[in-house]
Amino acid sequence: MGGPDKSCEEARRVSVLGATGSVGQSTIELIELNCASYDVEALTANNNAKLLAEQARRLDAKFVAIANPGKYKELKSEVDGANVEIAAGPESIIEASARDADWVMAAIVGAAGLKPTIQAIKNATVVALANKECLVCAGELMLEQIIKSECTLLPVDSEHNAIFQVFNFDNREEIKKIILTASGGPFRRMSYEEMEDVTPSEAVAHPNWDMGDKISIDSATMMNKGLELIEAHFLFGLPEKKIDILVHPQSIIHSMVEYVDGSILAQLGSPDMRTPISYSLAWPGRMEMPNANLNLADIGALTFETPDIEKFPALALAREALLIGKSAPAILNAANEEAVAAFLSGKVGFLDIARIVDETLERMSFKNIRSIDELLSIDANARRVAQGLVAHFTGKRDA
Repeated sequence: MGGPDKSCEEARRVSVLGATGSVGQSTIELIELNCASYDVEALTANNNAKLLAEQARRLDAKFVAIANPGKYKELKSEVDGANVEIAAGPESIIEASARDADWVMAAIVGAAGLKPTIQAIKNATVVALANKECLVCAGELMLEQIIKSECTLLPVDSEHNAIFQVFNFDNREEIKKIILTASGGPFRRMSYEEMEDVTPSEAVAHPNWDMGDKISIDSATMMNKGLELIEAHFLFGLPEKKIDILVHPQSIIHSMVEYVDGSILAQLGSPDMRTPISYSLAWPGRMEMPNANLNLADIGALTFETPDIEKFPALALAREALLIGKSAPAILNAANEEAVAAFLSGKVGFLDIARIVDETLERMSFKNIRSIDELLSIDANARRVAQGLVAHFTGKRDA
């Protein structure tokens, strides 16, 4: 979605925001496999100064930024002798986002990625979006900036990337609905009662995908699919009733588009994030990938199930937030981030995550969001409410 194709045959100037995370590292790997095609402008990280410096040296990056100002000395020491400009602190990430680039990977996890992504949209020709929380929290604001900047936004989430590849943007009236597929996570076969006692280590053990802790927990609660539903609404301009979710345990069909004539177009591939990343990196072309080709004969069968919203209430909460609109999706996201962090640190139980999100939505009013600063204020208030609920649930567990 977005503006015109401005690609050229010269090496593309690229930046990677969140270079040391899972998506960021995969992006770096693909850039290195096609190094003649890309010049690296900027790389950023939150805390991992050592890995960021290694990446900067290997890719001859012009600018590196680390969000944690306490890591500046370490970063400076690690890149000593390299011809690279360095900076630290939250504003340095915005500075990296504002560097001239043809293509930017926006892979900073959570609401922390919002300001850098907006800045990248203002400056870059193409932004590859791996941060679903940006559209969830600030969909209208982001769409306005995309149109204003004539930036092309490419979805990197495997589901939205799949839909992008088979979605007829020129004839939207021919589309009946889109179908987001979900693996079902590690607890698909567990009862609701059994999930009460699952541990963080069990919850991050995704059966198909190799992802970071936060996204893995979201997959286990199926909040990940709820956030993707909201993101799909903004990416493809479809109402909630035209977005379905279908559990597909093999994670081979990454999503589908159903047309009014009954045809369903699907994109298939191995569960490897390098595939949608490579599509975004090479767009409007494609690049050869190092991963094994998909062998459907070996897989044998593809199965599908209706999601159980009683067992996974996060799905219903996300649909409710989308239908309410205004600030509801931002509140949903903020509460979820706080609840997931509390679960990972052992403060609350697995099922408490959805309970905290639900109660946060119940306790807050919903407002129209007119600016990023207003959004950040709403986000902060939602986090305070969620943190209070975390303390309450922690007390119940300790009692």
